[in-house]
This record gives sequence, structure tokens and C-alpha cells, in this order.
Amino acid sequence: MASGHGTIPEEVIENVLARHDIVDTVSKVVQLSKQGKYLWGLCPFHSEKSPSFTVTPDRGVFHCFGCGMGGNAIKFRMEIEGLSFPEAVRIMAEESDIPVPEGRGGAMAPPDPERDRLIQAYELSAKFYHFLLKNTEYGTAAMDYLRTRGFSDKMIDQFQIGYAPDRWDTLLQFLEKRSFDLAEMEKGGLLSVRGENKGYLDRFRGRVIFPIANRMGKTIAFAGRILGEGQPKYLNSPESRLFNKSRILYNLHQSKASIRKTRQIVLFEGYGDVISAWEAGVHNGVATMGTSLTEGHVALMKSLGDEIVLAYDGDKAGQAAALKAIPLLEDSGLRVKVALLPSGLDPDEFISRHGGDRFREQVIDSAVSSIKFKLIYLKKNHILLEEDGKIAYVKEALEIIAGLHSSTEREVYLREISSELELSYDSLKQDCNLLRASMQKNNPEGDNNDKRWNNGRHKKGQVQTPTLLPAYHVAERRLLSFMIQDPEAAAYVGERLGEEFNIDDHAAIAAYLYAYYAQGKPPGISRFLSSLQDDRLEKTATAISMMDTPPDWNTQVLDDCIREVQKYPLLRKIEPKREEMIQAEKSGDFLRAAQIASEILALERQ
Repeated sequence: MASGHGTIPEEVIENVLARHDIVDTVSKVVQLSKQGKYLWGLCPFHSEKSPSFTVTPDRGVFHCFGCGMGGNAIKFRMEIEGLSFPEAVRIMAEESDIPVPEGRGGAMAPPDPERDRLIQAYELSAKFYHFLLKNTEYGTAAMDYLRTRGFSDKMIDQFQIGYAPDRWDTLLQFLEKRSFDLAEMEKGGLLSVRGENKGYLDRFRGRVIFPIANRMGKTIAFAGRILGEGQPKYLNSPESRLFNKSRILYNLHQSKASIRKTRQIVLFEGYGDVISAWEAGVHNGVATMGTSLTEGHVALMKSLGDEIVLAYDGDKAGQAAALKAIPLLEDSGLRVKVALLPSGLDPDEFISRHGGDRFREQVIDSAVSSIKFKLIYLKKNHILLEEDGKIAYVKEALEIIAGLHSSTEREVYLREISSELELSYDSLKQDCNLLRASMQKNNPEGDNNDKRWNNGRHKKGQVQTPTLLPAYHVAERRLLSFMIQDPEAAAYVGERLGEEFNIDDHAAIAAYLYAYYAQGKPPGISRFLSSLQDDRLEKTATAISMMDTPPDWNTQVLDDCIREVQKYPLLRKIEPKREEMIQAEKSGDFLRAAQIASEILALERQ
């Protein structure tokens, strides 16, 4: 797959937009409900309690009234998955079996030489570290360590594992020889600044290096594990313009084919687990970057699969992390299962002890439902041989079971507890029903109502107070709104106003619109947005397209708006003259004051 820039032919972009319906694209991530002509949901790009995120099916756009994010289906995927425009188009084309020929006039990605240089530096550094691990004596100890961990040469190659020698300037010299700008390399996370700003040194020293790739398979960061004793045990590249760890999943580029086939993702805690599991035949595994699960990760996974298997460590910390991850995943509409590992073992250790087949069959394929996992987790916290422990466990277990919507599911779990603890099923059922009744009394809307807007990202509501815009600003937006809907309106405004809009972004959008229609393209905000290729302009144009302007216009409406727009620069000239006139009067220069008054009159007549 070609990287970033190649010009993507116009028809590919049009086909992608035609095949990727905005509602389907967004509802993989956001729960939408219809109200009026919009579909509403909670914005995946900022935290909010009540929905201000909208999708307009007939226009093919999304727009959030809260944070201003907006655009078409391609833009949505770019933002959710951290992709550039060409990357998003290629991925979406691949999903719909649309061939992507290189070339002839289309949407160019805006050139971003710094980003390209950084990717090139990471790609070369990954190859360099891999070479040092495999072919130099620096790498001998690291190679021994990896073999004792059970990593085969094949895996070391496939995951391009490397080694950074315990020296200050190994990578520094390598990058310097290749004429990379060292300040850029420091900003991108490959180097660190030496004390008192005396130049640079390698960021990774004496560490086994795991390259981290984006969805296109390009290296964008490193994770380094220390060899021997020392802190921190794991060191990640810092956040950079390439690497946002709350939106990147380790190994997604290799696992996405298997995920697409199975619609299932196995989520691990560490890179080692992903690599061992891959060798054991689990090819849909990914891991977070040493951070706990974020809403960005959840949105990314939801765009790819329907079911998550949590394969976290079998120790207390791993189980607690799984418990924390469940509501975040389920609130977004994903099905969750939990793989059970014998106490204290992580997936990597299980595989080296018991082999890949047993791991697949006994751990991954035997994963239990999230409810079952919660009940098992609860049980570990109570001493069931003692009466008090048993009562406390049953009380907490009933609270979990009572929240289930399906009576069949409730029955299954109640019968399990009944036979396990030798308690009467009927009395358990009665307690459970009483608990349900009191839950519904406390939440009369029923838990569904809450669920509808709760896709797990909304802790703190952020309500913005609407600001009243000045008349010329409103007039410019109205004009653009008519122009987006109708090329004839655009032609009319073009002749009379051209690009003489007072607000720079509006003038830019108008210029793009004239060029768009000059190529004989049909009106439509979704397609027009792809020709903009500028974040701020896309948001502004989307917001303007959401205005309730009637599709039929007449020249009088347009003339009124044009007048308002042309009036503003004159008004701006009048204000300071008024001030000047008052000052002249105050200082007794009445002749000057009269002169200014006649200038003001002339401007007002205009």
C-alpha cells in the first residue's frame, strides 16, 4: 500500500463516499437516535452528558454543536482512527473492494514534509535496531533474553524486534550521518536533550526495542524494555505528531485482516503477549500502549469488530483492569468476553508453559461472559465457607444479576448460584425480583433510557453558551449556505461579491466553491468537503451546511446579504471617525469636527 501522498483519483473518493454511508460509518462508534431531520448521539470527540452530536443522512455529514467537529464519512474515520486523508481513503476503498490507481488529478494530501521525515527516521531506526540485535555483539545478551522468553527468530523478524545498545550516541550518529535535523528528531521522540542543553543523546539505551506501527504498517514510535535491572522497566516514545497512545493499538496493522474476518478482537496488556499469542495462532490480538483502555481505543475497536475478548494477566492487577474495562466497552455496544488465566500467569507465561494449542482452546475459545467474570471475581473476595461470607457474596451477586434485561439469562445465573451454594432457587429468584422492583422505582425511566445516550465517554458535560454573531457574519454564512446548495447562487454571488468576504475562512470557502463548480461538479456538501483538505475550513463549511436555509432562493435575498457584507468595511471606517469627531469637539476644533462629520455622512450614504 502506497504511503501518504500519492494523488488519489477523484472517482475513488466519490466511490468511497458513495459506498460508505455516513449513518453506517458513525453508528459503528456512536449510538444514534432519530429526532427531527437529524440523528443525535453523544460526541466521540469530547465529553458530554446530553447529545449535541448530529448526523444528517441526506447531506452525508456529521457535526457536533458542542465542540465544532464536523465533516463527511472520510473525515470521521480520519479523526477516530488517527489517519491522514490518503490513508483513510485507501483503507475505506480496500474495505469496499474499490481499486485505487495512483494518479490523475484528484485530492492531494497537503504536503507535510516534517511528518514524512519523522516517519522515514522511525522506519530507518527500526531497521537499524533490528540489525544491531541480530548481527552485532551488542545484541547478543538481548538475543539470549528473547530466546529465553520463547521468541523464535521468525517472530523476532516479523515484529522487527531490535536492540538499542547501552551507549549515548549510537542512534544519534546514525541519524546525523543521514542528515536528519536533530532538533526535529528530539521533538519526534527519537533523541533526548542533554543536560544544560548541550546537544542531544539517544532516548533508548540498553533496551530491547519493539517498533509500534500505525494502521498502514509505518513505524511511528518505539517501546523499549530494559535489559536487566533498572527503571522504568518499559519506556515508550513520547506523544508526538505521529503517536497518540490513547488512539493507537499495538499490532493493529498485522491483525486487522483477521479481525475483519472474525469481527473479534483479543485485547492483551503487553506486546510480549501479542507476539507469543500470534505464534500460538491467535492473529486478531492487539495491546494498548502501556496505558489503561481509553475512549479512543474503544472507538477504534468498534470501527473494526463486534466482540472483544479481554486476555489480561491472571494476577489481581490484571483482573481489576479487566473489570474496569468492561463497562467502557459494553457502553459503546461491544460484546465482551473475558479469558480466564490461572492465578498469577500472564498469557505469555501460559503459552510457554502449556503451549499454543491449550492457550487457544482453554483460554481464548473458553472465554466467559462479562457477567460470569464479575461473579467469579466477586467470589474470590468472599470466604464462602463462612455464613457471613456466603450472605455477602449472594447479596452482591444478586445486584449484578438483577440488572440483566433477559429473564433467561437471570435464570441461568441464579440456578448456578443455587446449586453451587445449596440455596433455594425460588428464594433467590424472589430476592432478585424484589431488587429489580426497587431498582426500577429508583430509576422510573428504566435503565434503557440511560443506556440510550450513554456510550461510555461522558463524564463531564461541557455546555457552550451560543454567542450572537454580528449581522455581516450571519450574512456571509447565509450566502455560503445558498452557494453550497446551488451552483447558480454561487455564480450570482461570484459576479457581485467574488471573494470579498470579511472573514478569511469564508473567503477561502467561497474560492474553493467557485473552483469546485468550475470543474462541473454537482452540489453536495459531503463531496465538496473532500476538496477542501483543511481541518478548520472543513469544520466551518460543515457548520454552515447545517444552517436551516431554504433551498429555493431569490436574488433579493442574496442582494440583501451581499449589501450587509459590503457595508461592514465602511462601518469599520465610520467608528474611528466618530471617535475623532468627538475628540475634535472636546478640544474646541469645531472646523475639524464639521469636516469629519461630512466624511461620515458620505460613508453612510455609500
